[in-house]
Amino acid sequence: MQEKYRHFIYDYLTEFGISDTTAEYLNMFGLLLILIIVVFIIDFVIRKILVKTFYQFASVSKTNFDDLLVANKVPRNIAHIIPLLIAMEFTPNIFRDFPNFDGVIEKGLQVFAIVLTLWIVRSFLNTLKDYFKTLPRLKDKPIDSYIQVFMIFAWVAGFMSAIAIITDTPFIKFLTALGAASAVIILVFKDTILGFVASIQVSINDMVRIGDWITFEKYGADGDVIEINLATVKVQNFDKTITTIPTYALISDSFKNWRGMVSSDGRRIKRSVSIKMDSVNYLNKERLKTLSGIELISTYLKQRQADIDRYNNDHNIDKSIPLNGRNLTNLGVFRKYVQTYIENHSAINKDMTIMVRQLAPTAQGIPIEIYAFSNDKRWENYEYIMADIFDHLIAALPYFDLELFEFPSGSNFKGLNITE
Repeated sequence: MQEKYRHFIYDYLTEFGISDTTAEYLNMFGLLLILIIVVFIIDFVIRKILVKTFYQFASVSKTNFDDLLVANKVPRNIAHIIPLLIAMEFTPNIFRDFPNFDGVIEKGLQVFAIVLTLWIVRSFLNTLKDYFKTLPRLKDKPIDSYIQVFMIFAWVAGFMSAIAIITDTPFIKFLTALGAASAVIILVFKDTILGFVASIQVSINDMVRIGDWITFEKYGADGDVIEINLATVKVQNFDKTITTIPTYALISDSFKNWRGMVSSDGRRIKRSVSIKMDSVNYLNKERLKTLSGIELISTYLKQRQADIDRYNNDHNIDKSIPLNGRNLTNLGVFRKYVQTYIENHSAINKDMTIMVRQLAPTAQGIPIEIYAFSNDKRWENYEYIMADIFDHLIAALPYFDLELFEFPSGSNFKGLNITE
């Protein structure tokens, strides 16, 4: 029965006196055309049915995994399997009289089967990638890197399988021959291998997550990580530019990750003002009386001065020279004022380190540094808090007879009579 239908067109043509050779070719092309039309119709019908079924199932399902399957065209790719199997089943019958054509078409269908498998695997892995990114535990992990690694192995395996089919070489022998070229392969895929190893180390050591704010001076990156894949890490800088960093640079070079600050209870303020050395002096009774009117340090000055006077009296200190005995300096009182001011500031986290310290003198004066943490970690608010604190301190310096150091400018030389 099968032979009868296979030669149906051939028998019909020979009855009209067409030569056997021509009838065989026309019979082959006719059957091939019929097969192509049937395969396309079946593919269209199955694709419509399968995609519609998935859509209906996804619309009533509580999980979004099936929605992602549809979005990544998994049902559409799976629908091609049955038409491909039909084509592989009937093709040998069509080309039975043409063994040369039969071998080429059969190999072509087998190669297409490999490509279709890769399409299905890729769409399914993309679905997994999108789904994992919706999970709180995995959304900040470098899922793209792992998916790309799997796809690279899949494409390499598919490519080798296709070459083995085309050359009629057993797959094992093909792999053996490929082993001889392993050095070249390693050289070609050096960046991919380095990126893969780096991705694993980054994930295991939890060095970087998507959404982290990192600073990488070597590559000019200062912003949020928006993507981690096998070869590169993309950072969106605060000026909205995108910086691309090789993934393996995360383990070979030094960078700063601000995640600890973001997850902590405050953002560090570490800034200093430089005081002119020649403005530092001892405080006499008149100046102490004036400074005692400052509410933040009024109690401190009274208690501290009482302790100093008691010590000096007990030890019969000659106070005709201020250097003798114990004394208060305007810089020390200012430092205490700054400490009290910071401790009472509403924007400073009182549960974290609060310190006002004097750093080593430099050619630019004596630095008085504030080391504290703001409650608000948002960049714009943090900058406002820090500016507000130092605006106040700079304005407060003259009350303590202290001067802020700054390099001379053009206005400092006006009015000077400079003659040769």
